[in-house]
Amino acid sequence: MSLSVSRRLAAVTAIAVAGLFASSAPAALAAPTALTAAPTPPDIPVANVKAHLAQFQSIATANAGNRAHGRAGYKASIDYVKAKLDAAGFTTTLQTFTSSGATGYNLIADWPGGDPNSVLMSGSHLDSVTAGPGINDNGSGSAAVLETALAVSRAQLQPTKHLRFGWWGAEELGMVGSKYYVNNLPSTEKTKISGYLNFDMIGSPNPGYFVYDDDPTIEQTFKNYYAGIGVPTEIETEGDGRSDHAPFKNAGIPVGGLFSGADYTKTAAQAQKWGGTSGQAFDRCYHASCDTSANIDDTALDRNSDAIAYAIWNLGAATPVPPGPSFENTADVNIPDSPGAAVTSPVTVSGVAGNAPATTKVDVNIVHTYRGDLVVDLVAPDGTVYNLHNRSGGSADNLVQTYTVNASGEVANGVWKLQVKDAAAQDTGYINSWKITF
Repeated sequence: MSLSVSRRLAAVTAIAVAGLFASSAPAALAAPTALTAAPTPPDIPVANVKAHLAQFQSIATANAGNRAHGRAGYKASIDYVKAKLDAAGFTTTLQTFTSSGATGYNLIADWPGGDPNSVLMSGSHLDSVTAGPGINDNGSGSAAVLETALAVSRAQLQPTKHLRFGWWGAEELGMVGSKYYVNNLPSTEKTKISGYLNFDMIGSPNPGYFVYDDDPTIEQTFKNYYAGIGVPTEIETEGDGRSDHAPFKNAGIPVGGLFSGADYTKTAAQAQKWGGTSGQAFDRCYHASCDTSANIDDTALDRNSDAIAYAIWNLGAATPVPPGPSFENTADVNIPDSPGAAVTSPVTVSGVAGNAPATTKVDVNIVHTYRGDLVVDLVAPDGTVYNLHNRSGGSADNLVQTYTVNASGEVANGVWKLQVKDAAAQDTGYINSWKITF
C-alpha cells in the first residue's frame, strides 16, 4: 500500500422537506428483474497461497532483500506469476511503463470465455518498498489473487462475465502501474469493466477484517461471505484512496476489496471482536525490513483468500434465474430519534415451500435525514438477525437499497421483520416501505 468532519447540516429543515415529499416517494422499490445462482466457490488452500509467498520471499532474498519497482526482485516476481498463469491456460500480457527512470511492469491475465462486454477484474500490486521483501504488503494480496486465478483454471470455470486479473507495478510510488493501465484503456474498454476488486494487505499479523464500501453490490458480497463464517467486518477507511482501486474508481468503475490493516492501531473493541493485541498496529512491519514470510497471520490469509474466490464466483459466474415471490409492507413506520427504541415493520410470508434461498433479496426504502445513524436488520421468523446496514453512508439522507442475504438456513414461511434503530441523536425519519423476494 502506498503512503499517503462536519456532522449535520440543517437537520430540522431536511426532515421537514422529507415530510413534504413523503407522499410522492415511491411506495416500494421495483421488483428485481432476476436473482442469481452461482457454482459453489472453492476453498482456496492456504498452503498454496503460502507457497507463493515463500517464492516471493526467496526472490527478495536473492535480490538485495526487496521486490521494488525497477529492481531485479520485481521483475523476477512478475516472471514467476506469469509462468504460473501461462501454464494454467490464461492469456497473459506484460504491459511496460516508465517511472523514476526505470521500466515498470503490469501483468494482465484473461481467462477465456464470459461476456466480453462485462468484465470482472481482480487485482493487487506486486511491488514492495525498497526497505524489505513486502510479503504482507503486498505479497499477500498478489499470492491470493494468483491462487484464486489458478483455482478458476482447475475448475475450468465457465463464467458469465469475462474474468481478468491484474498485478500492478510501482504502486508504492503512487499507484503508477494501475494508473497507467486505466489511463491507457480506451473509453469503450473502461465501460466494459463491470467491477474491479482490489486486495492489498490481507494477511496482517494483528489482523482486522475490513471491507471497502465503494460499491454496494460488491460490498454486500464480501459481507455475505463473512457473515456466513461468523466473522464481523468493518468498513475500510485506512487505505481509502491509497491503493490500486483508486484509479478505477476515479474512472467511474465500481470497485470493492478487502484489507487486514497496516500501521493504524487496533482498538480494544477491535481486539475483543477479532482477537489479537489492542494498542498495537495491525502490521508493525508495514514498509519495513521485517515484512517477511514470518509477518503473516495464516487465519486472516486463509479467510481473505476464500473471500476472494467467493466474490469472483458469485459476481463473475452467476446465471440468471427467475425471481421468486415477493412480499412487502408499504405502511409508514416512524423511526424515533436516538435514544429511542428500535422499530419493526412485519411482513407475513406464506405459500413458499422449504427454506429461503441463499440469494434472498431485501429492498429497503427509508426516508431519513442522516442514514449514517441507522442500523437496519432483517429479522427471520425464528428471531435470527441479519444485519443489512450498520451506520454507513455518512451524512447522506435516505436509504434506498437492495441487499442480498444468505437466509438459506431459515424456513421461508412466517413473519419476517425489518428492524431499524436510530443510533445517534438529532435526526428522524420513517420506514417508507420494504420488500422481501425469495
